[in-house]
Amino acid sequence: MKRLLWFLGFLLLVAVLSVVGCRNSGTWLAREDIPPHADAMVLLMGPFPERVLQAADLYNQGVADGMIIVYESMGPYQLLEARGAAVVRTTEQARDAAMALGMPDSCITMLPGDARSTLDEALAVRDYISGKPGLDTLILVSSPAHMGRSYIIFRTVLHEAGINACIGTSPSKYSSFRADRWWRQKEDIQSVLSEWMKIVSFVIYERRKAV
Repeated sequence: MKRLLWFLGFLLLVAVLSVVGCRNSGTWLAREDIPPHADAMVLLMGPFPERVLQAADLYNQGVADGMIIVYESMGPYQLLEARGAAVVRTTEQARDAAMALGMPDSCITMLPGDARSTLDEALAVRDYISGKPGLDTLILVSSPAHMGRSYIIFRTVLHEAGINACIGTSPSKYSSFRADRWWRQKEDIQSVLSEWMKIVSFVIYERRKAV
């Protein structure tokens, strides 16, 4: 066990040093690959205002026919409701914002779940599109720093399920993250380091859950 911890610590150190020493890390994370047309976008949860704006632009430009959102976990929000508090879930706020920006409710698919991570979202989308050959081109919409890891996770999950889908990526241009000079801002440095550590964690620990 001790040797394993040392090995994982070494891998983490190598990852951190590689990221710090590579100015292109931010650009790699902010992967952009938008197909001419997609069957649906997948709006990943997180700081949703910048992501919803990006998704609305894609829809209004005719790039995608609709949008999929997986309900994210909000912890014990049911306890708040049980005590009389009115709670509007973050996922519902994202849906309502998209509708206000011109996306019809009929084009938005809300998947049930209690997603705590991007992997949970990928698994929910996998289950939804399985057996639906008409959904073979997706565009992931997220924040720039989150884009690369999201692509790796979705590609892995769908591949392991035998789903041959094209996965596009569209990082939000409304984000304050600057991929080409991420080392100049503390928040961007934290985002890049965090994402690379999460990628290492996915490859070592979480990948087995994708099967």
